Amino acid sequence: MKKYFKLISETILFAGLPGHHIEELLKIAREKDFNKNELIFSEGDKGDGFYINVEGRVKIFKLSLEGKEQILHIFDPGEPYGEVPVFSGKTFPANAEAISTCRSLFFSRKSIVNLISKNPSIALNILAVLSLRLRQFTVQVENLSLKEVPSRLAAHLLMLSIEQDKIETINLNISKTQLASLLGTIPETLSRILSKMAGQGLIDVQGRKIKLLDIDGLALLAQTGKVTDIEKI
Repeated sequence: MKKYFKLISETILFAGLPGHHIEELLKIAREKDFNKNELIFSEGDKGDGFYINVEGRVKIFKLSLEGKEQILHIFDPGEPYGEVPVFSGKTFPANAEAISTCRSLFFSRKSIVNLISKNPSIALNILAVLSLRLRQFTVQVENLSLKEVPSRLAAHLLMLSIEQDKIETINLNISKTQLASLLGTIPETLSRILSKMAGQGLIDVQGRKIKLLDIDGLALLAQTGKVTDIEKI
């Protein structure tokens, strides 16, 4: 488990902890491998532990009664997931599935609670992450309930440009079907909006590569739903 020292020490959940705390965390971690499309946990399962993604990608999603999927979040390597119900002592509020072949480190609730009781400083990082999760879901609820799909898409593209540290061309790191689910729409609607945004000179789409031609225009669309002061997409 020594090979995961750097990953654990840099993850948002445990960043800044001294080396001996990271060593203690590694002692209680267990490797778990998942195949593509394998369910990691289901909504309603007991929150008996949380995960840190090591390789591949994991999606968190909910299903409607009609079977429609709404992706809530997608986690890359180094990101924790499933931690909220662990510390509330409740069940998982959503499903987790491997988008690709992936590996995660699993921390059982019993082990992590015992470790925190001995080292309270670890809890400060965890509280910060739980607060961040709350803010993220608040923003997502606001976007899904108050903003139209074009605004959500523009905001997502701008967010990707920041995450990828790129000003002009970004790479979609998920399929367009998954992106549609993340934005609360269907693939056909997403494709139509991408085409319209391209026609209005905001973006240029080449497969999974999207060139951001008008950053200011995208920002206006993300905030107001309008491409200009008078034109709505």
